Amino acid sequence: MTKKVGFYTLGCKLNYAETEAIARNMSIQDYTTVPFSSFADYYVINTCSVTELANKKSRSAIRKALKINPEAIIIVVGCYAQLKPEEISKIEGVSIVLSTKDKFSIPFFIEKLESSQNSVIISSCERDDIEIFNNSYSLEKRTRSFLKVQDGCNYFCSYCTIPLARGKSRNAPISQLVSQAKEIANNTIREIVLTGINIGDFGQSTKESFFELIQELDKVDGIERYRISSIEPNLLTTEIIEFVRDSQKFMPHFHIPLQAGSDAVLKLMRRRYSTELFTQKINEIQTHIPHACIGVDVIVGTPGETEELFMETYSFLKTLPISYLHIFTYSEREGTDALNISPKVSKQERQKRSMLLHELSAKIQNDYYRACNNTIRPVLIETQKNNVYTGYTDNYIRTDVYSEEDIRNTIQKVQLCFQENNHMKGEIV
Repeated sequence: MTKKVGFYTLGCKLNYAETEAIARNMSIQDYTTVPFSSFADYYVINTCSVTELANKKSRSAIRKALKINPEAIIIVVGCYAQLKPEEISKIEGVSIVLSTKDKFSIPFFIEKLESSQNSVIISSCERDDIEIFNNSYSLEKRTRSFLKVQDGCNYFCSYCTIPLARGKSRNAPISQLVSQAKEIANNTIREIVLTGINIGDFGQSTKESFFELIQELDKVDGIERYRISSIEPNLLTTEIIEFVRDSQKFMPHFHIPLQAGSDAVLKLMRRRYSTELFTQKINEIQTHIPHACIGVDVIVGTPGETEELFMETYSFLKTLPISYLHIFTYSEREGTDALNISPKVSKQERQKRSMLLHELSAKIQNDYYRACNNTIRPVLIETQKNNVYTGYTDNYIRTDVYSEEDIRNTIQKVQLCFQENNHMKGEIV
């Protein structure tokens, strides 16, 4: 009898890579993946818990699944499941809640549930018990794959629960990751995004380095593009920047968490760098790779961020030659030291600060696009609607081009010639 399973993923690229790995593992054991919106016997919700909103979205996904099939077995995994297993187990309809350690063993727990008298199975574990590195990569998009190279975090920033949800920093050996990159290449995928929780900390398990990893991946035949998803500024070395500059495969695109442009707030956050170091890294990228895209993460409204300190962040961001911002509004997380920091920032004030940074981000992105106008960039074509094809330049500009031929999963030279909202239009040359 066919066992149908639907998957729903929230949160980061790492979660998406892991969901696909879980689905592939289950397919070997005769589970058939169906769209989440379809009738299924089992629904797997891979959760995020970076904010309270993420928790709410996870609960909403559970309700959606039960509306489709009230008799389905609901399985909840991911960061929310690791941090709040008892809370999730009390949600009506949930049958299995699995910890970070056990989320790749779903068929085992399904059998355990179906052979027992229990209505709910909870698998929980402490952070120190999360030791295994589960290999994961995605194939669903066909042009781009997310390859998990690292998991966990040894940093304990005052506002963050990720080290509690993901465990210690760990990784697979470089040789194993190179083999996975070759498997991805065999599926005619052109681009790999390297993902993890703190990828610059790569090597804690194997005494290797992230720089050594990218050197070896650069040699894999069949992969034409790599992107580094996000890397801490204190771990972004000169040799990595220079390697990206000289590589034909590693794209001129860096995503670097700042979180606050105030040294006082960075200290409260327990970040491991200063605004001076951050500026130095941005300028170093600009010197070596002037056309590089540089994205920056910022959090607004953390405890201790006064109006004056927020304006320090705002002013600091205006001085940087960057390309876009990812803005996060602080959300209280149980078990974090930030709860003990004062003064608190009201939710209304957090939203106001977020709006200001979104306006600044739009200006920053517009300036970046304007600087790239009339340049010729390689675009990996990913999707199609009628005769309009969409992809990303090497320096991460979403671009639309017209073609009467099917050019999906090809790299085209494109002259960028017109900006429209959050993307550009171009002509194939």
